[in-house]
Amino acid sequence: MAFEHTKERYASFGIATSLPHTIIDTFWDILDNYLKDVVPLDRTLTFRLANHSDKLSFEYHDVKRQILIVFDYNTPFDPFFPEIVNITDNAGIETIILPHEFD
Repeated sequence: MAFEHTKERYASFGIATSLPHTIIDTFWDILDNYLKDVVPLDRTLTFRLANHSDKLSFEYHDVKRQILIVFDYNTPFDPFFPEIVNITDNAGIETIILPHEFD
């Protein structure tokens, strides 16, 4: 299973330039405190940043297992945030990355 042996963590250039530091930290918090040891995790996780009553919601999507978990925050929603964000695990090197940066 992925995300079991964290060695290093990064945010891609696209993430670092499109999301505030606090939102990047929120992804790591969700992963560490609400997903690990709760649901099986693949090497690539998919999140959607959604508007819920003008506040930010992080939607974790696992299509293979038909899992959707929504984490609501009191952070104002910004329509310029990327809609889809991935977190990848490459042998313990974990990176928050935009889908188009995989290429």
